[in-house]
Amino acid sequence: MFQTIANDALSVTVNERGAELWSVRGETEYLWQGDPAVWADRAPTIFPFVARLYGGKYTVNGEPYRLPIHGFAVHCLFTAVEKSRNAVTLELKDTKLTRALYPWPFSFRVRYALSGSRLDIGYSVENTGEETMFFGLGGHPGFNVPLEDGLAFTDYELRFQAPCAPERVQFTPDCFITGETKPFPLENGDTLRLKHDSFDDDAVVLTSAANAVTLQTNKGRRGVRVSYPQMPYLGIWHRPKTAAPYVCIEPWSSLPARDGEVTEFIGHPGLISLPAGETYTNAWSIEILQ
Repeated sequence: MFQTIANDALSVTVNERGAELWSVRGETEYLWQGDPAVWADRAPTIFPFVARLYGGKYTVNGEPYRLPIHGFAVHCLFTAVEKSRNAVTLELKDTKLTRALYPWPFSFRVRYALSGSRLDIGYSVENTGEETMFFGLGGHPGFNVPLEDGLAFTDYELRFQAPCAPERVQFTPDCFITGETKPFPLENGDTLRLKHDSFDDDAVVLTSAANAVTLQTNKGRRGVRVSYPQMPYLGIWHRPKTAAPYVCIEPWSSLPARDGEVTEFIGHPGLISLPAGETYTNAWSIEILQ
């Protein structure tokens, strides 16, 4: 089932399956529409782990569990618990199925709200159990590139809102972290020009970057600004070794696992720890330029 919110600037559709953005439409469709021949998803909601676990496995106090890439939320049916013309909140609660994959009781809410040409995305995780829980989360929206007829993927750039000196998180060929970072210089200190071969080795994941970036071109007027003030990592991706006509701009709270190590969730570096009875919130946004 789908939920649609709208105002005078935008119409946004959300799939209750995964609380996944399904459409962001203004003068044109800005969100990638999920061509199965290239990448079937559109904007997965990441919870409770970002990207890959080694062998798909992790432990909690030595007890083994398994999770798919980016966690289970994208595969679950959320419930719309609040709805107005320009906002909707969807909720996922733990079930027998989720507890087989992830032992902690929780309520995970995703709120989409329109304000002019900006879509605000809010995450709320409530620990409904009796022990501290651990998790990661993030967004994975893909945006059409180009956004205007007559333009090409390589006409676009990602411009950070302020000059910065990001570090690129280093990955193994199997897309696990090595524990190292390397400087990732930007053109003029703030610009990354889009090239398909930038993603031949999978995602470009940055830390210490500015907390907002704009997909733009000087050959047209349409663009997308993604702001992520509470997220320490930014993934930039499209399907490797293709000329895919989209780019994902992914705010992450944490990183994938290390190669060769089964992750122990409790106390794992980068994961959010949430005591019993408390609620964690995080917010980011997508602003449409048209």
